[in-house]
Amino acid sequence: MGMEINMATDVISLEPAAKKLVRRPPWIKVRAPGGEKYQQLVGLMRSNNLHTVCEEAQCPNIGECWGSGTATFMMMGKICTRSCGFCDVITGRPDVLDWDEPRRIAAAVKQMSLEHAVITSVNRDERDDGGAPLFAMVIREIRLQHPRCSVEVLIPDFKGSISALHTVMQARPEILNHNVETVPRLFKKVQPQDNFEWAKMVLSNANAIDSDVLTKSGIMVGLGESIDEVKQTISDIRSWGVNILTVGQYLQPSRNHLPIERYYTMDEFDEIRLYAEEDLEFDWVECAPLVRSSYHAERQVRVLSKLYRQLRKE
Repeated sequence: MGMEINMATDVISLEPAAKKLVRRPPWIKVRAPGGEKYQQLVGLMRSNNLHTVCEEAQCPNIGECWGSGTATFMMMGKICTRSCGFCDVITGRPDVLDWDEPRRIAAAVKQMSLEHAVITSVNRDERDDGGAPLFAMVIREIRLQHPRCSVEVLIPDFKGSISALHTVMQARPEILNHNVETVPRLFKKVQPQDNFEWAKMVLSNANAIDSDVLTKSGIMVGLGESIDEVKQTISDIRSWGVNILTVGQYLQPSRNHLPIERYYTMDEFDEIRLYAEEDLEFDWVECAPLVRSSYHAERQVRVLSKLYRQLRKE
């Protein structure tokens, strides 16, 4: 039995049979984007020929985040070499890399007076380095143009390439993020060109290369996994030395994407959060229906960086 979200009517269609309509749970509330700050950011992105994952992945928090003047920049074009079943970014043959893009992103970060910038990208599997040099360049450009801004990079798995990871880590972002996305059993269904071992290599080696750089990962729920599988997966993530965890409800971008198998309740999100905080002792956990990878990212880096500085002094 398949499911699909009708974003206009806020219902889920159940197929086949009677086509009973079930409304989304009351805790799934998405604020429509708008406001002066939001319109300013739209104009800024378009005038600089920049892309954001907020738009391309239809993030439910775009209204809240853009309204407060924060955004996650997406580098290396709008076309991804992978075809993940949850993602609304276009799949195909990408354009040539724009080596001036890091400079333009840094200029936009300065113009927005950001205190924390989040940078991600599409996958560029046609390159051996996966585009890692551009991540290093944008970190250094932001430091050059707007030194008081901390930087978080949400990187691809680079097919497990340690050389590509070293390139990024040498630029020393405040946070190195790579999302596992789902439990190992569903990897090939959810992200067919990805590999759980590649995710492990990225995150565990990032911690080994430079333990002063905070590491972060996240998963979606509602794709057919069990809570026990969720707990085992986030336990694996913690064993790789990851500091920050995000867990959110999967929302289907269109009827062509993977269906939502079910909505998790608030009690279930609380159960997962408590397990991550108390049993696994993650340094920071964001766990709620609309949580996405860069949600409240600026708070994470401020609080944890201050905490670690205090611990080092002691």
